[in-house]
Amino acid sequence: MTEPTRATVRQRLYAFLIAGLGGLAASAVSFSMAVYEAAHPPETPAVAAGQQIDTGRWFVTLRSARIGTISPTGVPPSNPKQLIMVDLDVVNRSAMPNNLLGKVVVPAPLAAPAGAVPEIPTTYLDRDKYFANHINPNMPERVTMAWTWPQDMPVPETLTVIVKGEIYKLRDNLYGATGWYDGDPVATVELPVERVP
Repeated sequence: MTEPTRATVRQRLYAFLIAGLGGLAASAVSFSMAVYEAAHPPETPAVAAGQQIDTGRWFVTLRSARIGTISPTGVPPSNPKQLIMVDLDVVNRSAMPNNLLGKVVVPAPLAAPAGAVPEIPTTYLDRDKYFANHINPNMPERVTMAWTWPQDMPVPETLTVIVKGEIYKLRDNLYGATGWYDGDPVATVELPVERVP
């Protein structure tokens, strides 16, 4: 092997070595950043009642919270029960009617045993005083979401509501289909709980 050939091979080996070390350093930095971000998630901003929140699929404006024994339909239940109700304005920004608002607006963990308060609320349209089966696109609606609260549990003075974001993907990773997918919480809202009949 001639001297110029040896020099060329040596230069190529150095180039491969430097590129490999650079890639290894980039991987280490990326991994370290991912671990740090997982250990120190950003705080969810607190938003005042009456302020509009953009969740991706919805515009949500939380108004008030109350506890009572009669649902928004106005019909007393056959079995007495307490309901924690949250009044809010919503706009469905997607192209299809849907009723998935219960996954977006959720109360923070309450002072009740696990499973005592249902995860998914019943949603009522205020204009009809009836169940909100689907909320149409780009049509502002005022709705009431109601969760059953155990009779023997003390009622909280304030209710913290978590508003979760949703992400639109043109193609998902599994089927390659379009859709809205759960995202991180985008806001929390503190609502005083009013007591009504």
